[in-house]
Amino acid sequence: MFNFNKKKINYAELNCITNFSFLKGASHPEELVETAATIGYSAIAITDECSFSGIVRAYKSAKKHKIKMIVGSEFKVHENLNLILLASSKQSYKEISSLITKGRFRESKGNYKIVLDDVLSLKETIIIAKCLDIIDVEKSIKKLKSVFPENFWIGLSNHYEGNRQNIENLLIQVSDKYKIPITAIGDVHMHIPQRRFLLDTIAAIRNNAKISELQPDCLFNNSERYLRPLSRLERLYPVSFIKESLIIANRCTFDLGEINCEYSDIVVPKTYTTKSYLRYLLEKGIKNRWPHGESKAIRELIEHEFSLVSELNYENFFITVEDIVSFAKSQGILCQGRGSAANSVICYCLGITEVDPSRIEMLFERFVSRERNEPPDIDVDFESGRREEVIQYIYERYGRQRAAIAASVVTYKIKSAIRDVAKVLDFGSDEIYSLINQFSLENNCENLDFTGSFKTRKEALFYLVRDLIGFPRHLSQHVGGFVISKNKLSDIVPIEIASMDNRTVIQWDKNDLDFMHILKFDCLGLGMLTVLKKSFLLIEEIHKKPFSFCDIPDNDVATFQMIQKADTVGVFQIESRAQMAMLPRLKPNCYYDLVIEIALIRPGPIQGDMVHPYLRRRDGLEKVFYPDHAIRSVLERTLGVPLFQEQIIRLAVVAAGFTAGEADELRRALSSWDKDEIFDSFHKKLIRGMINRGYSEGFSKDLFDRIKGFAEYGFPESHAASFALIAYASAWLKRHHPEIFAASLLNSQPMGFYSSSQIINDCLAHNVEVKPIDIKKSKWFCTVEKGSKSSKLSLRLGFIMIIGIKRSVIDEIIRKRNQIDIKNIEDLISNIKIDRKQSSLIAQSGAFSSLVHNRYEAVWQSIILKGEGGLLDSVKNNDLSSPMLNSLSEIDSCKMDYKSYGASLGEHPILILKSKIKNEKFLSSQDLMLSKNGDSVEVIGLVISRQKPKTAAGVVFLTLEDELGFINLVIWPNLASLFRKTILKSCIIKCKGKLQIQNNVAHIVVEKLSNISHLISDLNLNSRDFH
Repeated sequence: MFNFNKKKINYAELNCITNFSFLKGASHPEELVETAATIGYSAIAITDECSFSGIVRAYKSAKKHKIKMIVGSEFKVHENLNLILLASSKQSYKEISSLITKGRFRESKGNYKIVLDDVLSLKETIIIAKCLDIIDVEKSIKKLKSVFPENFWIGLSNHYEGNRQNIENLLIQVSDKYKIPITAIGDVHMHIPQRRFLLDTIAAIRNNAKISELQPDCLFNNSERYLRPLSRLERLYPVSFIKESLIIANRCTFDLGEINCEYSDIVVPKTYTTKSYLRYLLEKGIKNRWPHGESKAIRELIEHEFSLVSELNYENFFITVEDIVSFAKSQGILCQGRGSAANSVICYCLGITEVDPSRIEMLFERFVSRERNEPPDIDVDFESGRREEVIQYIYERYGRQRAAIAASVVTYKIKSAIRDVAKVLDFGSDEIYSLINQFSLENNCENLDFTGSFKTRKEALFYLVRDLIGFPRHLSQHVGGFVISKNKLSDIVPIEIASMDNRTVIQWDKNDLDFMHILKFDCLGLGMLTVLKKSFLLIEEIHKKPFSFCDIPDNDVATFQMIQKADTVGVFQIESRAQMAMLPRLKPNCYYDLVIEIALIRPGPIQGDMVHPYLRRRDGLEKVFYPDHAIRSVLERTLGVPLFQEQIIRLAVVAAGFTAGEADELRRALSSWDKDEIFDSFHKKLIRGMINRGYSEGFSKDLFDRIKGFAEYGFPESHAASFALIAYASAWLKRHHPEIFAASLLNSQPMGFYSSSQIINDCLAHNVEVKPIDIKKSKWFCTVEKGSKSSKLSLRLGFIMIIGIKRSVIDEIIRKRNQIDIKNIEDLISNIKIDRKQSSLIAQSGAFSSLVHNRYEAVWQSIILKGEGGLLDSVKNNDLSSPMLNSLSEIDSCKMDYKSYGASLGEHPILILKSKIKNEKFLSSQDLMLSKNGDSVEVIGLVISRQKPKTAAGVVFLTLEDELGFINLVIWPNLASLFRKTILKSCIIKCKGKLQIQNNVAHIVVEKLSNISHLISDLNLNSRDFH
């Protein structure tokens, strides 16, 4: 209870709008809570408009700063009347949460509608009327008082505005008339007055107007809507109004920690308990996995995990995931569990993962621990093209009142902040484009530090952008995180309609759910699983027998030889520039090597200085040292270097005496926002624990420094193990069925690092025959058929490749060509429904080449033969309907190919370009490998990738493509700044630099770059930039 101290004023702020009332509040929830605690408020209510999106963040901050946080929300029910609803109890919280859900479901995404009758149905909620004017609201106030005689107040705020005194006098009259107490409220929209400029800016963004043209009713008159000092409040309000704020705060006894989510038990048959049903599923799975009996070690591990799951009452969680995975499998949907508890022996038995726990060191307490009392986190990847079937199954199976997708908070980044702020500051479109490009190579806003008055608009822009970055813009959907509850989900968190049809989303994101200990099942889509499934189906079609993961042999020598050469275009997880550079050094020759490879090229191992020590030890250049057997047992498989999160946990356990749960708390602390503050206690405990166990102080500190540098971005072995299975499967397909794998990749675009052009060029480099799109032979999808000159299969490009073509048009073409013998373009066009645009697209792709050799003439005929009125119809039957048209030149054919389907089967653009530049000698990507380390070289290539990793200290990496492969460029920060425009704008680059060759991997350290895109203008190229 709050004391009414006569000497010192106490006050509870009951009306705070955060930036989760999107583009209405100018401060983060945490900023408001911390400020309220600092200036001595007794309590603070977070009352975002029809939203609970920011309350978990505020609650977390309130616990940290030891101030009472009241949960609430504000609703507009009339033009001149807003109602603030405050949760006085758990039942009251449910009432408000359900009301938010009702209001959101009535309108489109981002809007809501609440009427007075909705509020009148509440029972325990405290209501504060915020009257913007007394006109037309007295009747509503009277009704509210009659329904809520003990729970209704009038809120009065004082912001020194012109009509303040008149409204205040009228409110006091209404208060006296109906015996309604008045409470002071701040109508707070920012934590400090300095955010006023930002508050005006987001108002302009919200109204899509320039600040200078914003209507007065869209802006506040001054900077008073902030958390004002208690001494100011004492002068602004009568003591009685301030005391009422404390009375209300005392009435609000609800704490957000009371909210809990019970897992759904709908799957459990009535004849079972949850525990006995999980046991039944486990024993069934054990017989399937080990038909001849499991080992003693496996049985002990199963019993250990089962006892922990039972102790913490997580049976329903695992049963739910098993049910969803079983549905997917029953529908022929490829899926694979990964990470978290997914790679436990329990999940292996339940069929959630295919990773045999004996192949990795799985620490179950990494995901389920007594100390943390948090639900395990299981991710399951499904074929991306069929994930929606799984999502709709979840809704149907568990009910839309009990299942919804977690939110993802979309926040302002540098580019979006610059774009929106620049617009309202009246920068022109060209200026905005220039400003965005200026920062496209920057990774932070540390230099945007302007304070005080602004000398220029640009200074004002930078100041505002600095504050706006990180602000939430809107709620989106999590990529697949589902919350499933036993009871009504809207009693726990509000639900709203998502932008996608048949989807609903809650108002809390992943971090909110983690903090509230609420189950989230990640139902994710993975493009590579779609590729694998399409490949398996093509193999089945050709060989006339079923094919699955189980038919891929383990440890295929040819596959690993291909991987060691970094011949991995299109291969899952090991196709990036960095991975390709590592593969010839690591030389993976078994499954576990792939697990390490996938984990090694991550920010954590790089920042923790673990990559090079591991490679040196693997090559025998550095001795592996273990101070004792305990540490050896943890690090032996990675040669004494901690590469995985699980190893960090085990080290804390065996070296410092942590419990498994305490060790994972260390990992979580390192990856939290406020890790520096949390760090001291763990630092002392870890160092002291190691020293007490006989390790030297130097070794203890060195190990701790490695952990600190690594843990924030460390990759779990369990994730890497699941990914390695898929990586190996995709590599095996590429090695043994290259045409099938390529067809499946092309049919699944866009995905991965490479465009259709690079996938086709890779096929040609591997002597795979690639046949063009053909009006008589191609299907909608790319497929495989008998080769022209051998028994090998060839890849036939499909109509899906043509940019802008409609599936319905192609379906009709395929149907018609099965009915008639197509001898010319007219036979086809006169018999189907097709407009000139679609027929022209087909002609430009070269699909009519089997009917008309000259592509220009094919385009001409496709246009004039389809009468749609206009000038061209007059030449349809004229002798001049087929004018004298030249054949396409090599370069024009290439450009038309790229424009039509983003690739070409003719000469590579760079080979054509080299024939035009005869006075210069350029090395090819293959020539580089025949050159000497340190040679000065000159190359040209198409830009296919631009990267600037955060771990690279400002270094920019470009990948070029020439007629024979890829060329990697390394650009130091000073040159990246000098050649900024060339790096960002060029499609074709000429480069001079020094060659570096190490472990059969070549890089060019750039000395000079030139944009030569003009030499082949209008070439339709796509690059993967800064991902």
